[in-house]
Amino acid sequence: MKSIKQLFIKTTATLSLSLLSLTAMADSEPKVVLETNKGDITILLDKEKAPVTVENFLSYVNEGYYNGVIFHRVIPNFMVQTGGFAKNMSRKATKAPIKNEATNGLSNERGTIAMARTSSINSATSQFFINSVDNLFLDHKGMNSQAYGYAVFGRVTDDSLSVIDSISKEPTTSKGGHQNVPVSTIIIEKAYQVKEEAAFIDASSLPSGS
Repeated sequence: MKSIKQLFIKTTATLSLSLLSLTAMADSEPKVVLETNKGDITILLDKEKAPVTVENFLSYVNEGYYNGVIFHRVIPNFMVQTGGFAKNMSRKATKAPIKNEATNGLSNERGTIAMARTSSINSATSQFFINSVDNLFLDHKGMNSQAYGYAVFGRVTDDSLSVIDSISKEPTTSKGGHQNVPVSTIIIEKAYQVKEEAAFIDASSLPSGS
C-alpha cells in the first residue's frame, strides 16, 4: 500500500512539474498568427529577450490593429514589411514609440521578425518586418543611430517560411510616394494571439492510493 501511495505522489509531482514547464514556455514564447491572402504566418515571440517589444506588439494584435493592414514594402532577398498602412495606402495612427531592444543579442537571421524604425533609435511603433534572408548588418553594432540596429523579437515557424518567400517574390511598384509596394495587394486579413489552454488531467486515470 505504501509503495502505491509513493507512486501516486511521484506521478502527481511529475505531472505538476510538466504542466508548470509548459505554462512557463507558453508565457515566455507567445504565439501569434497572421492570416494573409498568401497564407498563414505563425510567429513565436521572445518575451524573455524582448519584453517591451513583445508587449507592444501583442497590444496591437489583441486590439485588432493589424486586421486589414497590408504588406507595403517588399524587397527580394531582403525582407517583407507591414504593420502601418491600410489597403488604400493610408497610414494608420499608432501608439507612442517604444524602447529599441536591439541590444538583446537576437540576430536578424532568416525568418526572424524585427521592428521597423526611422533614423531615430527609439522610434518603433507598429511597423515590423520579417527577414527573408540573413541580414546581420541590421544587428546592433554601436550606440549611434546607424549602428544601433533593429530589434528582433521573435521568429516565424519553419512552415511559414514558404509564405514569406512567396510574398518576397511579388512584383512591386511605387505608390503613394512609397517604393517597393506590391502590385497585388497582400493583406493581413486577421491577426490574433493563440491562447494556450492548460492541459486537463483526468484524476480517474491516476494511480489510486486507496
